[in-house]
Amino acid sequence: MPVLDKTLSILGNFCTSGFLFRFSDWLPNFTWKKVIIGAVLMVVTFVVATSIVTLVVVKLPATYFHPSHDRDLWSDRHRAIRWTGLVIKNLGGLILVLLGIAMSLPGVPGPGVLTILFGIMLLDFPGKRRLEYKLVSHPRVLKAINQVRQKYDSPPLEL
Repeated sequence: MPVLDKTLSILGNFCTSGFLFRFSDWLPNFTWKKVIIGAVLMVVTFVVATSIVTLVVVKLPATYFHPSHDRDLWSDRHRAIRWTGLVIKNLGGLILVLLGIAMSLPGVPGPGVLTILFGIMLLDFPGKRRLEYKLVSHPRVLKAINQVRQKYDSPPLEL
């Protein structure tokens, strides 16, 4: 028992010395109103993220990941418009990758891996098509995407 008492004493001193906050220090900040607002925001975030991912999965051309699929963005437009579109597309992709990483964390609702995949689809970098193919050809990811596509009467992806 003396070892346990000494350990608890050291831990107590460590916690009260300012390195860690005590549970009672932040507990009074919780109210039922804040808990309910947090729960509602979590549900809304999950529903919105899942709806957007579902829409993209369904609207994506079945041959998007096939090597023959053309991916040039606005190649027939003026150079300034094309570059503006590329910058906006890459910023959107970066935001989606970051949101996907956040959604992949425990306790954060949303389809993290698929959001990362959609972010990568928007980004332009060397080896992108190979990475996309590797992610989508993973059996669990491909099965999930094709199940959603089938539910909304879209043809399965062609790899």
